[in-house]
Amino acid sequence: MMQKDSKIFVAGHRGLVGSAITRKLQMDGFTNLILKGREELDLRDQAAVEDFFMKERPEFVFLAAAKVGGIMANNTYRADFIYENLQIQNNIIHSSYKSGVRKLLFLGSSCIYPREAPQPMKEDSLLTSPLEYTNEPYAIAKIAGIKMCESYNIQYGTDYIAVMPTNLYGPNDNYNLENSHVLPALIRKMHLGKLIMEGNMAGVREDLHKRPIGSVDLSVNDAQLHAQFERFGIYTQSAEVEIKLWGSGTPLREFLHSDDLAEAVLFVMNNISFADIVKERGLKEIRNTHLNIGSGVDLPIAELAKKVKEIVGFKGQISWDSSKPDGTYRKLMDVGGLAALGWKARITLDDGIRMVYNQYCS
Repeated sequence: MMQKDSKIFVAGHRGLVGSAITRKLQMDGFTNLILKGREELDLRDQAAVEDFFMKERPEFVFLAAAKVGGIMANNTYRADFIYENLQIQNNIIHSSYKSGVRKLLFLGSSCIYPREAPQPMKEDSLLTSPLEYTNEPYAIAKIAGIKMCESYNIQYGTDYIAVMPTNLYGPNDNYNLENSHVLPALIRKMHLGKLIMEGNMAGVREDLHKRPIGSVDLSVNDAQLHAQFERFGIYTQSAEVEIKLWGSGTPLREFLHSDDLAEAVLFVMNNISFADIVKERGLKEIRNTHLNIGSGVDLPIAELAKKVKEIVGFKGQISWDSSKPDGTYRKLMDVGGLAALGWKARITLDDGIRMVYNQYCS
């Protein structure tokens, strides 16, 4: 179990997941955190990572660093997603072993499960059928991380646990409409749409200054800015705004607030060992020892869009572009494994969206 003065390295502490874990550790009184930004430590650099671990000698490691993005980014930058994630994972896991880290927790993703996995998805669904094509390279990298943890535990007696969160949202999320995930993209599109309908183009420009989108040129006039927004599905005609979303809106998705995730991973780090998981599941062949983390509740994307519209206060229209792919129809985590070990999510989706939208506007 971690002590308040234990030496703890949070890899990826500025991201959605890592920042939530860091906040939770600090709130709970942990005082000896090692936090390194990308400019200080390139986690893709094997020699630099090995040198860091040998010098710092952390006792506990949260491996939250990853190259992440939405469906478009995953499908477009396939080589980057598999290469960079494998490099980061391999370097940190192997250096943790070499430097004597007591316990490591690896953060994965629900995309590891096959496209046609039975719902809700149990941990033993892993590698039973083909993956979703669009994010297959990223998923393979995350599966490799699970197998790295298992294999080091089996061969070297380490205590490395892999957890697979569902779709996450929260503070420090990525709102760049070029590569953001579904929920932050909905929030930003509807926020911009609301400002446009209010005639508040100064607010639109302020939003873009605060959170730049690389392909958007702010030097143009308002009409030209509206035209640029169309590539993100935000259409303006007179004072009316239509937001066109990908697919049919029928696929079901589950969401978990990053503060809930942080509580879950600290619970696992302090209370659950690799040996506990193997024993609890009665495994003869040691595989699929990762833990799902989710809310256990899903909803159609169309219903999610309505929730966001209401909370943001967007008065325009929502439409659906059925020529664009829906992706996997349903991706609901079976969270019974972690529930049996003593943890459940507490933040409702409505409350969570209100929290993140207030933070977005602050």
